[in-house]
Amino acid sequence: MPGIIRLSISPETAADQSLVRKLAGSLAGIPPSEISQLRIIRRSVDARRKNIIVNLEIEVFSKDDEPDSLIQPYCPRNLEGKPEVIIVGAGPAGLFAALRLIEMGIKPVILERGKDVSSRKKDIALISREHRVDPDSNYCFGEGGAGTFSDGKLYTRSKKRGDNRRVLELLCLHGANENILYEAHPHLGTDKLPGIISGIRKTITDAGGIFLFGKRVSDIIVEGGRVRGVVTSGNERFASSYVILATGHSARDIYSVCIERDIKLELKFFAMGVRVEHPQELIDRIQYHGRNRGKFLPAASYSLVRQVDGRGVYSFCMCPGGFMVPSATSPVEVVVNGMSPSTRSSPYANSGIVVEIRPEDLKEYARFDALAGLEFQKNFERLAWENGDRTQAAPAQRLSDFLEGKTSASLPAVSYFPGVVSSPLHEWIPPVIGDRLKSGLGFFGSAMKGFITNEAVVTGVESRTSSPVRIPRDPLTLEHQMVSGLYPCGEGSGYAGGIVSSAVDGMNTAEAVASVIGKPEGK
Repeated sequence: MPGIIRLSISPETAADQSLVRKLAGSLAGIPPSEISQLRIIRRSVDARRKNIIVNLEIEVFSKDDEPDSLIQPYCPRNLEGKPEVIIVGAGPAGLFAALRLIEMGIKPVILERGKDVSSRKKDIALISREHRVDPDSNYCFGEGGAGTFSDGKLYTRSKKRGDNRRVLELLCLHGANENILYEAHPHLGTDKLPGIISGIRKTITDAGGIFLFGKRVSDIIVEGGRVRGVVTSGNERFASSYVILATGHSARDIYSVCIERDIKLELKFFAMGVRVEHPQELIDRIQYHGRNRGKFLPAASYSLVRQVDGRGVYSFCMCPGGFMVPSATSPVEVVVNGMSPSTRSSPYANSGIVVEIRPEDLKEYARFDALAGLEFQKNFERLAWENGDRTQAAPAQRLSDFLEGKTSASLPAVSYFPGVVSSPLHEWIPPVIGDRLKSGLGFFGSAMKGFITNEAVVTGVESRTSSPVRIPRDPLTLEHQMVSGLYPCGEGSGYAGGIVSSAVDGMNTAEAVASVIGKPEGK
């Protein structure tokens, strides 16, 4: 039988496979020559103290042991003649809903407003080079959704949603490195994600699923309190009594469709703020106690949180060794986000620093009812565009200057490809956000000595942390509370945040749909 051992060792030792093998064998009581395989179950770096350690949980196999497969195979069923379910959106929620439906013998029909990965790359390049934003093909819309050209973080604190492990396994089956199965904070990298997403599409279409691009849903057909299909912008009708709505956090037009069809919406908590970028070397020095990272430690990250006047102020989507990217979905707004390649080798570290927004913060937008947060979000992004140079260049300010209320006379080099322009963010960011940002950043500077510096740049604005709208559903059936057969799902419906939780919600939703297909309607 294999033995499971735990090691707490230096980064240098952890990088030496022969030493790890020797230590693991000693603790397991197996001579190194008798070890057939070491399998890492869990790996994390503990940098809280000056003596940094790597914690490893390892399964040790002797020559008499036969290791089980780490990954369960994917087993699609024959979909010929099977019922069809429409999935609106090809982000993580939609793709993993489709994969799960196929396993249960149900045919997914995916309608994606944007383009395939390869075509998307060209449109994304135009944002940086020519400041041109295609409303249907950008960093948020297209095959794979906002996750395709994102950092690819796979860490979620939620363990109650469903099978997180299965999401990671399916990603590995489509080209992800198996280290995502054991790293404490698994990460794919924006350079790896497009190939993985294309592989998932191939699995879906090879099994008989339908995948259609350039199909922005402009209407939802509801008859007698039940969904009967959707209409796309080209006036094409797609009929089904089951629709999974997985449109993502930026598909604002779908909320207008819901209102027109009396599909109930709710305002929900969300967060907005700025993105702060430091030299990665500076963050390494802070987090590794002045130590040179060298080749044995990863690019350092941070996680910060503080309560300020009853609102959370916290770091969001921290990207070590990464880049800032333009995530607007309209030409007259500026939205910044972050990503990292799998190597995390960029000389920059960036993170959203955001402030929690609650309904009581939106009194001047109350006339918009459930869309009050959305209108506030849109206004925030428009302010960034107006206070930049009315292109996709981001308004920016040195961090110390922002806290001191001074316009920056110059800006350091940054990773943001469309460029930055000096702007007094302290003057135009709404006080409900700006005042709390200043207080929170001051605390973060106390917690991380050296964090507050004019080497760092504040860029505006980080506004798409999550959807400010929820499409309510029954907690047991996952159907919309008023429209039978309509299944709101993922980030855009207000039920997830990030790749893993969205994918899990997609699989859970697929199972909910499968449980009622074939039953008489209304039962």
